[in-house]
Amino acid sequence: MAEGERVQSQGPGTAPQPGQDRVCVGAIAGAFGVQGEVRLKSFCAEPEAIAAYAPLYTEDGSRSFTVRLTRPVTGGLGARLSGVASKEQADALKGVTLWAERDRLPSLPDDEFYHADLIGLQVLDPGGAVLGTVRAIHNHGAGDIIEVFAPGQRSALLLPFTRAVVPTVDLTARRLIADPPEDA
Repeated sequence: MAEGERVQSQGPGTAPQPGQDRVCVGAIAGAFGVQGEVRLKSFCAEPEAIAAYAPLYTEDGSRSFTVRLTRPVTGGLGARLSGVASKEQADALKGVTLWAERDRLPSLPDDEFYHADLIGLQVLDPGGAVLGTVRAIHNHGAGDIIEVFAPGQRSALLLPFTRAVVPTVDLTARRLIADPPEDA
């Protein structure tokens, strides 16, 4: 890890529903083949680990699936999901996110966070002034960026998720302290 970098596990920019103790671990990218196999995009640090977190649920919890990985495919993993036996059934699931029970996921070291834990946190500057709320986490290859939304602002504030810019993350108090660069 580079100096000043903050480690964070992978995950999409979506928070779990209130009262739901699940974390989004992947999404169905569409059908693969004609016999119900799906192309699965894993949001896990080790993509193949997604199968170990089953059963996986749809975001609303209305369906659950066991997962059997079949092969690596372009843009993800080939997988068989329980209850999906045809190309039409697999196609109908395209875009569905898959959620695992939090207690099935590995515990993280002190300086690592699931995206779902950060989304919705209040963001304060070092003096205690409210900057907004974390709306999403982005990573385009150069490190994590937190998107901070403040009501009344025309655009979101984008901050690198590094120790220098975000020295404090307090999950218990549901806030983080950010010291934005002058040009932010």
